[in-house]
Amino acid sequence: MTTIIKSSSELRKNYNSIAEICRATKTPVFLTRNGAGDTVIMDVETYNRREADLAAAERLVAAERDRILDKSGYTGGYTVKEFERNMRKAISEGSIHGA
Repeated sequence: MTTIIKSSSELRKNYNSIAEICRATKTPVFLTRNGAGDTVIMDVETYNRREADLAAAERLVAAERDRILDKSGYTGGYTVKEFERNMRKAISEGSIHGA
């Protein structure tokens, strides 16, 4: 994924073209002010997808926490790396399927 960086003054002058970049690339555009990072903008579809991915990750973490803290005597489990791999896979599959 290529990082797109624009100045805040360019946003004021060329809002429509920057908004189109967001929609076309489905990636955030980073805005600078006085040469330093200031703001990130993205199209609504990308924002909603990222929010859904974050919510899915939060649900996975909660489920994993509940599984680890299970009082039923279950002692099996995953390593941190296995859990991370499973979570990334689930998030990726959720994005593909629109979950």
